Formats: sequence, C-alpha cells, structure tokens
Amino acid sequence: MDTIAVLLRGPEDLGLERLDLTPPGTDDVVVAVEWSGISTGTERLLWSGRMPHFPGMGYPLVPGYEAVGRVTQAGPDAGRAVGERVFVPGARCFGPVRGLFGGAAARLVVPGAKVVPIGEGLGEAGVLLALAATAHHATPAGALQPELIIGHGVLGRLLARLAIAAGAPPPTVWDSNASRRDGAEGYRVVDPATDDRRDYRAICDVSGDPKLLDTLIARLAPSGEICLAGFYAEPLSFAFPPAFMREARLRIAAEWKAPDLLAVQALLAAGRLSLDGLITHVAAAARAPDAYRTAFTDAACLKMILDWRDCA
Repeated sequence: MDTIAVLLRGPEDLGLERLDLTPPGTDDVVVAVEWSGISTGTERLLWSGRMPHFPGMGYPLVPGYEAVGRVTQAGPDAGRAVGERVFVPGARCFGPVRGLFGGAAARLVVPGAKVVPIGEGLGEAGVLLALAATAHHATPAGALQPELIIGHGVLGRLLARLAIAAGAPPPTVWDSNASRRDGAEGYRVVDPATDDRRDYRAICDVSGDPKLLDTLIARLAPSGEICLAGFYAEPLSFAFPPAFMREARLRIAAEWKAPDLLAVQALLAAGRLSLDGLITHVAAAARAPDAYRTAFTDAACLKMILDWRDCA
C-alpha cells in the first residue's frame, strides 16, 4: 500500500511524492484523507528551517497534524468502523520518512485509538479541531479567561470565541496588521499602539514573537498572568524588575490533550462555538507547493487547507 504525500525535503523544498505505507495492523485503520490543514505556527518554522530542535525533527518529513477523512479499512481491534468520518491528528506510517506530524497525505495508516469520529456536517472545518483544542488547552479549568489576546489569526480568534462561550467578558485582541483586524465576533480588535490599558489580569500570547514579554508585562495588573500559547523559535527573555513589581506569573500552554478535543466537540454540538469564517483558502492537494507558500507569506490567508479528494 502506498500514498501520495506532501514531502518536506528541507527548508523551502516541498513537493508531492508517492511513499510506501506501513502495513496496517489489527488495531489500525486506513483513512482516505479528504482535507488537511496547513499550520502557520510549527509548520511554517519547519518550512523556513527555523524550527528549534524538537523530538522527531529532521528532513525529509511529512508535515501536517490536521486531517479529516473516512475510514476505508479497520482492523478487528481498531474500535472504529468503515465509513466513519474521523479527525486524524497526524500519523507515523511512512517507513524511513519522518512523520512530523504526518497528516498531509492522501491515505494514512493510524491506530484506531488515535482517530476521533466527527459529525458529518462539520466537513472541511473539521481540520480546525486541533487549533480549537489548542485554544481550549490554553485556558484550563480554574484558569482566568484571557482579557487580552495577542494575535488575531485563527488561534487568537478561537481563544476569543471560547472566552465568550465560557461566559467571560469579551476580550480585547491586539493585531498590528490592519488587514487582520476584521472578522471579530462579539469582541474588539485594536492596534496595540492605541491601547492604553495596563491592568489586564490575564494575557494570552499566540503571536510567537519572542520579543514581546517586556511589553506584555507592562500591561499586567498586580499578580497578573501571561500565558504563552504560541511556538517560539528563539529564546525568550524579560527585564526582571517590572515583573517583580507586579508579581507576574508566566504559564506555558503545550499541545492539546484528548479531553480538550472532546470539550470543543461538545461546545460545537451545543451551538456555543462556531468555526465559521476561519478557513479562507482551499487548494487542490496537487498544488501543495504553492498552497504552503501562500499560507506562510500571504497575510490575507488565515487558514489554508488542502483538498485530497481528487488525489489518488
């Protein structure tokens, strides 16, 4: 069994190749991928060659951790049924080719326990479940909902929507790019230069900018918290005295867990969370090289997804 997959051979060296697949075992499913998303965080760093050392890092690799497709084969111990539409958070099924994160392919072999059934009506928006779960993970039970969010990309928008869904006051969102300030739903997006507030109790940064900490600390209320929910390619540092004076707290949000995905699905089912308006670009998988470049270089592209349905 083989597949057509996106292969990142090195920085900015990306194309489609046919790769052999690991034979499925009794607890595996084979998934015919319909759509996969392109991450403008970690995948951009991999594509640009700026990704810091990370377990499993190395070229060549198959990127992608946001895939939606249908189960076409299911082992007797897989716990899934043929025909189910599922979300696949990546795969490692390409033999000697690294799967980091391995979801950008026409066909995947993955343990049945790893895939998550999704509603038929979700369609291509299902690729956004990983980002929605990431946003949910950044505000766990007991944590303050963000009063200020840095960055109005897809993750920032999801954080704002989840805060409102949780019953918190609408947050303020910063974005220095004027073209990214549209599309707010019940909250305001401002140029940071126009915001004079300096008493935010909870700030969530999803910008990935390693130089922002001093600016954000200056905007905190006493005992305020900064959650770092982006991915940072360079070391972070900050001046200690202002943080000391505010008794500032720093928290790092890592990758989402299964309960986050389940919580997000429940919010979607209840109509308390919407994924509308977040996918701005769709490209046929055959145009993957152009699609990745657009996703990483065009500020008007919030979310690019690849359509694999015509890719055999």
